[in-house]
Amino acid sequence: MNIHEYQAKEILRRNGVAVPHSQVVYSVNEAVDAAKAIMSETGTNAIAVKAQIHAGGRGKGGGVKIAKNIEEVATYAKSILGMTLVTHQTGPAGKLVRKILIEQGIYHSGSSPVKELYMSILLNRATGRNMIIYSTEGGMDIEAVAAKTPHLIFKEEIHPSGIQSFQARRIAFNLGLSGKAFSHMVKFVIALYNAYISNDASLFEINPVVKTSDDCIFAADAKVNIDDNALYRHPELEAYRDIDEEDPTEVEAAESNLNFVKLDGNVGCMVNGAGLAMATMDIIKLSGGDPANFLDVGGTANAKTVAAGFRIILKDPNVKAILINIFGGIVRCDRVAQGVVDAYKEVGNIPVPVIVRLQGTNAKEGKELIDDSGLKVFSAVSLQDAADLVKQMV
Repeated sequence: MNIHEYQAKEILRRNGVAVPHSQVVYSVNEAVDAAKAIMSETGTNAIAVKAQIHAGGRGKGGGVKIAKNIEEVATYAKSILGMTLVTHQTGPAGKLVRKILIEQGIYHSGSSPVKELYMSILLNRATGRNMIIYSTEGGMDIEAVAAKTPHLIFKEEIHPSGIQSFQARRIAFNLGLSGKAFSHMVKFVIALYNAYISNDASLFEINPVVKTSDDCIFAADAKVNIDDNALYRHPELEAYRDIDEEDPTEVEAAESNLNFVKLDGNVGCMVNGAGLAMATMDIIKLSGGDPANFLDVGGTANAKTVAAGFRIILKDPNVKAILINIFGGIVRCDRVAQGVVDAYKEVGNIPVPVIVRLQGTNAKEGKELIDDSGLKVFSAVSLQDAADLVKQMV
């Protein structure tokens, strides 16, 4: 589950990670009031005005501005609220900005130069351990740093028993810190990792981590993903879900207990089981098509779930055919076939050909049901049959 920056910083703050003073607002007047309060509390004259959407690259897209006074806060808040923000992660359609974060400016000048660093935590699937990835070159161009100067990217793998103090010190040393900044970074790293673990996160990305001119360490930005499978343990985090930021078809699929991910292809897939769904996408690709989605209806597919799957897939105007690939293990193929026929009739006008491949328990009976239905549905038994039909249709 993706969450907003302001929500991510609430998590960090609760877990002892240093973040700037900030407040999320929904109007220009609220932005001005929040800025005045933060200026009074912190003594700063600079305020960051930051669009809150589920996408990176906001700064390059014009969604982050630094105001030097209250008048600029009002100006920037007015221009960002309600804008359609386009970044490399939103695609050309962009995302509507419904709220902004008003935040304490931490880039003031002083005796020590301000430094932008990078830090993230995620699972290393090759070793089954979490790792901290960090760099001295934080900021908007971290992707270019990784591509052109990979030697500036460091990694620290963490044992399942937890992060050790010497590892946090090594990170601070590799980041070139000393004195007060060094000790603050050690505390920052330990608190950040413990926050990652205690909240069942799948990703923490802090870009940039800022070393201020007075040698304090702050998470100036925060991207946090929470493991959906662990949300039952964190009802307070589940409340962070923002439906407005999610794909409407994926939201609808979740309401029908379907696992759905939208893709950019031309062949819709409906499958029972995630592994078979991945194999089906390979079949579509090998046949000359492109998968338009990942859709797992689960092991107990029936007319209701199949009908919901049809409706969701058909919302995509790029779909030229639908491939239903079912293995009859837990559920019999003839029941699925009857469910497909009933769902087809319930949904009504399905403007694209539907290919149904059945294998497993009662596959023969299921094929007969499809063939005798009189509907625009084509049956297949083998993977090759299904691939040939897909190639013929698209």
